[in-house]
Amino acid sequence: MRIIYGLVVAALCVAVVFGVQQWRGPVLPGLTVELMPLELRIVASGEVRYQSLARIGSEMTGTVLARHVREGDRVNKGDLLIELNPDELQARFDQAKTLLQQLREVSRPQAQAALAEARDNLRQASREARRRETLAVKGVIAAEQLEQAQRIELNAKTALTRAQLVADSLAAGSTEEQLLQQRIVSAEAELAKTRIYAPFAGRVQTRNVEPGDLVQPSKVLLEIARSDGLDPDGVASDGLEVVVALDEKNFAPLKLQQPVQLIADAWPEQTVPGVVSFIAPAVDSSRGTIDVHISVLSDDSNFLQGMTVSANIIAAERERTLVLPNDYLLIGSAGQPQVLRWQDGAVRSLDVQLGLRNMTHSEILSGLAEGDVVVQAGKVSDGQRARVRFEQAQHVIR
Repeated sequence: MRIIYGLVVAALCVAVVFGVQQWRGPVLPGLTVELMPLELRIVASGEVRYQSLARIGSEMTGTVLARHVREGDRVNKGDLLIELNPDELQARFDQAKTLLQQLREVSRPQAQAALAEARDNLRQASREARRRETLAVKGVIAAEQLEQAQRIELNAKTALTRAQLVADSLAAGSTEEQLLQQRIVSAEAELAKTRIYAPFAGRVQTRNVEPGDLVQPSKVLLEIARSDGLDPDGVASDGLEVVVALDEKNFAPLKLQQPVQLIADAWPEQTVPGVVSFIAPAVDSSRGTIDVHISVLSDDSNFLQGMTVSANIIAAERERTLVLPNDYLLIGSAGQPQVLRWQDGAVRSLDVQLGLRNMTHSEILSGLAEGDVVVQAGKVSDGQRARVRFEQAQHVIR
C-alpha cells in the first residue's frame, strides 16, 4: 500500500513539474543583436616563390677558372660571380692590338716613304724623257734612247700609282685600319664574356658549377632571386611572394591590395603581413582554381623558396555593424533569409537582408535593430503565444 502511495506521489510531482515547464515555456538559445566588427577571410595554402628568379649562364664555351659566390650569398648589381679561363681570347685580343699598332707605326710610315720615293723617281724619269726628246729632235741621240727614257717614265708612273694605293689603304681611317679596330672590339667583347657579373641585386639560390668545369651556353650556372628593393639598413631585400591556388567559388570578393596574414607551417606562432599583388586572368579549368600572388611585406619573415604557407586573405571587413551567427538564420519558402525574433514572450519569423557573410557570421543590413532578441529554431512555431524563455549565448567572431 505504501509502495502504491509513493508511486502516486511521484507521478503527481512529475506532472506538476511538467505542467510548470509547459506553463513557463521552452528554453531556447538566444542572442541580443549587437553592433560588432566583422570580417570575411579566405583561407588557402600556397608556396613561397621569388617574384623574379634569374638563371645565370655563360654566353660561350669555356673552362671555369674561379667561382666567387655560393648558395645564400647576397650579391649587388655588377658583382663578379664566375671567371672563365681567358688565355685564348686574351691572346686574340693582344694579337689584334699588335696588328693595329704595326699598321700605324710600321706599315703606314713605310707606305708613305715608298710613295715619296715613287714621286721622286717619276720626276727624275720625266726630266730625263723630256731631255732626250729635245736631243732626239736635234738628231743628237738615236730613237731607241728616246724610247728607253719614255718606257722608264711610264714604269715610274705605274710605280707611283701602286705606292699611292698602298699608302691610301694604310692611311688613318682607311678600311684596313677600321677592320683592325673592329677586330679589337670583337676580341675585347669575347674576352669580357669570360667574367660573369650579377645583372641585378639578389640572393644566390643554387650553384651548378665548380672551378675546372667545362661550361656551355646551354648550361645554368647559378640561380639568383632578384631583390625588390632595399631595407632600412640599405641592404637588398628579397622579393618574396606566396602563390595560392584559390577555389574559384571564393574568387568573387577578392581584390588587389587586400591585406593578407601569412603563417608558415614551420613557424605557426609567427604571422607575416602580405598583400594581394596579382590575380591570374584565367581559371585553371582542370582544377577549378585561380592563382593568386601575395607579396610578402616583411623582410625578416624567414620564408624560404618552396616553403608551404597558409594565407588568410582579409577579403572584406566592417568595423561596426549588426552581426548574427549563421545558426540563427532560416531560409523562407521563397529563399528569403529569416530570423526568429523573441518579443513579449512570443516568437515570430522576420525577413532580413544580409550583407557581408563569412563561415560563421552574417551582417544584418535590415529587418533587425540593435537590442532585438533572436532565438534558434527548434521547439516553437511562428506566432506561438506560450511563454518562451531564452538563454543568452555569446558572440564568438572568427
